[in-house]
Amino acid sequence: MDSTPAPASAGPPPVRPARWGAGAPWPGRAELRADLRGSLVLAGVLLLAGVPSGLLWWALAPRATFEVTADGPVPVGHPSAELLVADDGVYTLVLAGLGLVAGLVAWRLRRRRGVATVLALAVGTVLASLVAWQLGELLGAGPSPAELAAVGTQVITPLRLGSPAALAVAPFLAVLAYVVSTLLTAAEDLDRPDPAPARPPAGGPLPEAETSESGASENEAPEGAVR
Repeated sequence: MDSTPAPASAGPPPVRPARWGAGAPWPGRAELRADLRGSLVLAGVLLLAGVPSGLLWWALAPRATFEVTADGPVPVGHPSAELLVADDGVYTLVLAGLGLVAGLVAWRLRRRRGVATVLALAVGTVLASLVAWQLGELLGAGPSPAELAAVGTQVITPLRLGSPAALAVAPFLAVLAYVVSTLLTAAEDLDRPDPAPARPPAGGPLPEAETSESGASENEAPEGAVR
């Protein structure tokens, strides 16, 4: 009788995981879904931050004072010819500060580091820039036609944003600050904490891992008994 042991079965061949784009779901979908609410809150907070930014622009932007005479408005003092450039410069500085602060604060939200936060930063700072622009021009609307017709009154030049490209400063710096912080982090998961494992309800089925382990231990028990 041949006592040579039979060769062990090689088992099923390894199954390659399906590649994204070939029918497999995108692996970041669960992360985006988990961060959706926090990202909406972040975008809303940045939208509201456009109000104080517009107030700050309106308060700091230099403007000239004119006195209405019979021959037309006459400047009071010696106003600079670069007032429009100064208005754009103050707006750019205010929104640049908002963008940097927003990017660094968003990075501190360790549990929400990911693609959704970057999108919320970009959208929120764009909305904040638009709100600050419109609010500043609304408050600094300038003199009305009736005021320009009243001789002896003093009027102030309107507040205007001459360069629409300044609207891109806040989103650019916000995303830049976030990306630089990402590059300085060695961890691949951006030090984002792992989600807490879901606990089954009382009396419910055990997770698959625990079931497989318990099944393995039960299968090992008869072998030990036979031995």
